[in-house]
Amino acid sequence: MPTRPVLANLAILIVACLAPVTAANAQMAGGGGGPGGGMPDMGAFNDKPAFRDVVQERGGIKPRPKESDVVIVDVRITGNTNTPTDVIYQKLQTRKDRFYEFETVLADIRRLHEMFEFATYELTEHPGGIAVHFKVRERPTISNVVYHGNYAINNRDLKNRSGINAGDPLNEFSLESARRRLVDYYREEGFNQATVAIVHGVKDDPSAVLFRINEGPKERIREIRIEGNSIVTEARLKSVIESRGPMMGVLRYLNNKADFAKIDKDAETLQGYYHNLGYLTASVGRRIEYDATGKWMTVTYVVEEGIRYQVNDIKIVGNQYIETDSLMERLSLRPGDPFSGTLLRKDVAEIVYGYGSFGFIYAEVKPQTVMRDERDQVDLVYTIQEGDRWKIRNININIDGEPHLMKDTTLLNQIDLVEGEYIDRRTLELNRMRIERLALLEVNPAIAEPPDIRVIPVKQADQNDY
Repeated sequence: MPTRPVLANLAILIVACLAPVTAANAQMAGGGGGPGGGMPDMGAFNDKPAFRDVVQERGGIKPRPKESDVVIVDVRITGNTNTPTDVIYQKLQTRKDRFYEFETVLADIRRLHEMFEFATYELTEHPGGIAVHFKVRERPTISNVVYHGNYAINNRDLKNRSGINAGDPLNEFSLESARRRLVDYYREEGFNQATVAIVHGVKDDPSAVLFRINEGPKERIREIRIEGNSIVTEARLKSVIESRGPMMGVLRYLNNKADFAKIDKDAETLQGYYHNLGYLTASVGRRIEYDATGKWMTVTYVVEEGIRYQVNDIKIVGNQYIETDSLMERLSLRPGDPFSGTLLRKDVAEIVYGYGSFGFIYAEVKPQTVMRDERDQVDLVYTIQEGDRWKIRNININIDGEPHLMKDTTLLNQIDLVEGEYIDRRTLELNRMRIERLALLEVNPAIAEPPDIRVIPVKQADQNDY
């Protein structure tokens, strides 16, 4: 068997230039269904507020000496008990024999606030310069974590879920977050009546933390029922939800635990299932009934189906490059048809890929259903954001690891994109899948970044500088 070359990283970079939109009303042809798309949300970067002043608790801030004329003769740190002084000095920019700068001291205070609960400074003038005294206060730490009252779940699993360990800062917010995680864990395991309380201090250790647990009974599902359904069978509706009762009606305990979060999610799933079929006003609730022991429950989903809606009118707004009639021809849902969420998503994909075939690879389509005054009529509105049109400027192959084992032409033969042509979104995605399946490339993300085809937009004004 030939050995497989290990290529640590592959990136095919498509430099796309902004292409002018010359056709005011173009016709769309071809295309098939597929997943919808659009430009991914890159998020927004929030600037961290700048550190301004540090006001001392005693005496305020002394008038600062004139900078660059005063030498620092000494730097002291007090108040640290667990953090070595040498480690703190490594974080500071204020050093002995350097010129004193007020902004540098303030920057060091900011760094110390990230390490300690509190930090301030004190300046002392000397004949030969100035001494800087940093005062810090350590955050209290947890000496020990104790779990009491747990029988069904062991300490190791509780420790992993809580995320609290000895040596961590003794922080009320962190402890409350850990308590909630433990409660959620018990809920997931079927202990819906479990409670967890936090106790500070154990015997002679005031820094210890104790989680006092009352597990309660483990609740299981005896039976799942569905009421009010007429157009869909109970067996079909049970197949789309995650909650399960006894397996085959016999294995009562195997993988059987009552998770209320999952039960509530299943009610939403059933409601969405009906909406997808055109019953846009359908609603689904649930009812819980316990037996005498309080350990077994019967879950009943109550369905209000309502009426099935029909498509009254379809509107397309926001399109400038492609005519509305051409877009309408690609739609599966027509006026007068029963509403279908599946066909709606298919039509969105048709429009997205249709625009993608003309180089509008970041086009977005947002569908909206508008209820009419008529009892069973709904209008569909497709709002289109075309974005810019992109053309392939050049294709670059970037191989990390052992590039001598593979030539660029080997990879170029695997893609159908041509320099100088408009980028086809469908072709781009198919080529990306083909590269990912290529046996000569490393695909394990733990070893290297998986192979990919990336589009690097370069607008016309920036091309000469690229």
